[in-house]
Amino acid sequence: MKSELIDDRHLARRAVIYIRQSTPHQVLTNQESLRLQYDLRRRALDLGWREEDVEVIDSDLGLSGAAATHREGFKDLIARVTLGQVGIVLSSEVTRLSRNCTDWYPLLDLCGYRQCLIGDREGVYDPGSANGRLLLGLKGTISEMELRTIRTRLTAGLLNKAERGELGLVLPVGLVRDAAGIVVKDPDCEVQSRLELIFVTFLRVRSANKVLRSLNESGLTLPRRDRLGRTVWRAPTIASVLSVLKNPAYAGTFVYGRTRSIRDAATAPPRPKKLPREQWRIVVRDKYPAYVSWETFEKIQAMLRDNHAEYDRNKTRGVPRDGEALLHGIVYCGACGHKMVVQYKGGTRYLCNYLRQQHGTPVCQCIPAGSIDAAAVAAFFKALAPAELDAYARAVATRREVDDAMLRAQVQQVERLRYRAALAERQYDQVDPDNRLVAAELERRWEEALRDVRQAEAALATARAEVGEVPVTVDDALRAAFTDAGRRLPELWHGSTLTRARKKALLRCLIDKVVIHRSAPDTIRMRLVWRGGDASALNVPVPVGSLAALSRHEELEARILELARAGHSDEAIAAELTAAGYRSPMCMRVLPSTVRIIRLRHGILLKRSQSHPRRLPGRLTIPQLAAQLGVSAHWIYDRVHNGTIAITRDERTGLYLFPDAPGTLDGLQKLRAGELDRIAFDTEMGS
Repeated sequence: MKSELIDDRHLARRAVIYIRQSTPHQVLTNQESLRLQYDLRRRALDLGWREEDVEVIDSDLGLSGAAATHREGFKDLIARVTLGQVGIVLSSEVTRLSRNCTDWYPLLDLCGYRQCLIGDREGVYDPGSANGRLLLGLKGTISEMELRTIRTRLTAGLLNKAERGELGLVLPVGLVRDAAGIVVKDPDCEVQSRLELIFVTFLRVRSANKVLRSLNESGLTLPRRDRLGRTVWRAPTIASVLSVLKNPAYAGTFVYGRTRSIRDAATAPPRPKKLPREQWRIVVRDKYPAYVSWETFEKIQAMLRDNHAEYDRNKTRGVPRDGEALLHGIVYCGACGHKMVVQYKGGTRYLCNYLRQQHGTPVCQCIPAGSIDAAAVAAFFKALAPAELDAYARAVATRREVDDAMLRAQVQQVERLRYRAALAERQYDQVDPDNRLVAAELERRWEEALRDVRQAEAALATARAEVGEVPVTVDDALRAAFTDAGRRLPELWHGSTLTRARKKALLRCLIDKVVIHRSAPDTIRMRLVWRGGDASALNVPVPVGSLAALSRHEELEARILELARAGHSDEAIAAELTAAGYRSPMCMRVLPSTVRIIRLRHGILLKRSQSHPRRLPGRLTIPQLAAQLGVSAHWIYDRVHNGTIAITRDERTGLYLFPDAPGTLDGLQKLRAGELDRIAFDTEMGS
């Protein structure tokens, strides 16, 4: 039936039929809807258009109408209308064109400006007229609300089912649904034991990387899901280990809403963002058979977060790493509050360079690590003193349990590989020998399976031999040593029993963090925060570069002069002042050399011969020559070592002796002025 809105202007242009269905599934199943949309060609002919002037745009089949950015067919339609090539746009209903008013109203404006009609199964509308725009605007608004209503209704049903823990989410490997839809553990005992091994090993070594290393050293593979949902065995990776450790389903917990879709831009596709555990939308405990308890799962997550060294945000301590610094990852700056890093160049130091990196300011603090570590270890020993621990026995028992679990896993892997080899052999025996192409492939698979069996058996034999070397019992001497662990731990600590990594792990068992601040040039104020919240404050002396940097250097110097004038020896003065709490700059006690330096600086001599400087007739030592030249002795020593001044040591005195002659001073002055490149001296002949 022809509409009165259609005139020759519209018939002179083309009639475009826009066809769309929202999902590929609808394209395959909703065939009747698709036929109705294609039948709009007949409606265009009834409205007066010729067969050759009717075009169909169906490139958007299987795409949602919620937005236009991804619909090339809709963009093509807009371009044709803009060029004035379209007289009418036909669709079965306006929801086919758009379900978003943001895209719908610009299309109405464009069609009204280009005098293009819009038609559906109910009628023809003119977007350029008030009535037509009103009706089309209402249809577009209803279309948008309909989509939102449908989505809200479906989401409500989904959330209601999720709150009961009955939503059919994809299960990780190790969990399957039986015929009744109930989630049970995978009936494959090897899959179960391999997953349990991951959790047990992590709780022992406290690091996902160490779990991966342990699996690789034992030659064990991990069960994974392929794209069809089948269980396959693959080489372990850090991602596969973490996916097991972080999945709450292994703790028997149903979780919905662990991720959120976000867009970086209006036209960008959404991408999932993982949410922290406290923001998970729905958590239902005890819905699945558990491999670990929920408390153990939470402990594992806390350990993983703690192992992740977020140095920029200063929130975690990081896993204990190699290196001499025992407090790496748990030391904080008492001046600015940021985490301090370790610098090993030129000695081990704790360095606070966060403000320098961020704002270009000078380094906040740079403190030698030796004294800080020693003070922390001493406080750790003191905290352990009241405890009576049978640590070694427990460690051996834990090691035995882990080794037994590893052996069971390797035995199960050998059994699985033997079955695969036997299956390959049966398949090879059943093939027709004349079918050489199939026989060759089956023979190759059989040989490959046999090779895997041999490798797994060899790894199992090696593992059994290594486990046999681990001591199972604790003799009386070791039991006595570890029973009084608080008293004997310092002895074990300084021996070869504990590695650096184990020492760091032991410290972290009691110490949560350490805050240090240089309260004086030679004193560090250290605050130990223990696990549980208690804190201890210590003043730690650290080495300095000079006597003047010592806090009590004036008192020290006065006491040394007093005792030296009383006739005490340097060694006796050093011992007395050490007992009184004084120290040397680079040592925690007073050295006799420090006493001698201060005494000689003030002209206090113990022997009369010390008042006469050493002089050799006709010769000058380097200090004597430096005094006459007006340079430092280092200037002459440096040029002797690099060959600019050629001279040999005197065999009798072991000194560099220069001729006491005017030519010596003249030559060195010319060398200093750059007039000579090199000068040579002979201890007997002169210059």
